[in-house]
Amino acid sequence: MIQSPKLLFVYNPHAGKETIKSHLLEIIDIFTKAGYEVIAYPTQSRKDGERRVRERADDIELVVCSGGDGTCNEVVSGMLESNFQVPIGYVPAGSTNDFASSLKIPSSMIRAAGTIVDGRDFLCDVGRLNKRAFVYCAAFGVFTDISYSTNQTLKNALGHTAYLLQSVRELQEIRTYHAKITYGNGTVIEDEFIYGMITNSVQVGGIKGITGKNVSLDDGEFEVTLVRRPSNIIELPGIVSTMLGRTHLPPSPHLFNFKTSHVVIETEDEMPWTLDGEYGGSHTKADITVERKAFTIRVPK
Repeated sequence: MIQSPKLLFVYNPHAGKETIKSHLLEIIDIFTKAGYEVIAYPTQSRKDGERRVRERADDIELVVCSGGDGTCNEVVSGMLESNFQVPIGYVPAGSTNDFASSLKIPSSMIRAAGTIVDGRDFLCDVGRLNKRAFVYCAAFGVFTDISYSTNQTLKNALGHTAYLLQSVRELQEIRTYHAKITYGNGTVIEDEFIYGMITNSVQVGGIKGITGKNVSLDDGEFEVTLVRRPSNIIELPGIVSTMLGRTHLPPSPHLFNFKTSHVVIETEDEMPWTLDGEYGGSHTKADITVERKAFTIRVPK
């Protein structure tokens, strides 16, 4: 008797507004009709998805994750750490779904599930911060802890409003980091910074265009954006407008933008990092590298 290929379906039942609950049976039915034996696993805690993938690495032919970008990060990390090479499918169910949007994966869960069974495979880059994998964004500074410090129930109830409420509170006290940043063939920037992000995405925080133009997810380079400390809070709106390309003013002197495959960011004090919207630890030295075409993900044809 020919055995059906096994599909491991790892999903976060609490992601976004818990919409996965009303689509779960239909999604599993799509996978089953495509000929897969579906093994569904609802994550129970942070990093649970990564652990589950590592445990099943030897008998699975397709891994599908559903949740926010943090859930996708767990699945990709679990596969990379166990040297597990099979395609990944992604059914976005989070609050922003930046990575899925960058890959043009449908926001509709049912259409995304259809993409997994009839789409094409895409080899995607992955980043590492001190060897820890991240899929699309490593960031530090103002607002970067909002996604993991805002209560999930509040996120579900208010969506992006929850992030804005948290942001308004944090604007009263912006922390500055003195950082030495080395990239490329030894280029060094040393200054006071309030924000920085290293990205492989066309959007961050649901905002398109903030990472720059001509973004490619398989070119072996990530986009770097650094925001130097403004002299006063009044300059912040102008900085944000420049980042979004929504101003006719000259480029802001507070912004640095460049592409690189390797950047080292050093600070005197430990600086907290966010990786794909989740807490990524605090470091005095962040050695960030890009692995080109490190994993395979299903995208629309």
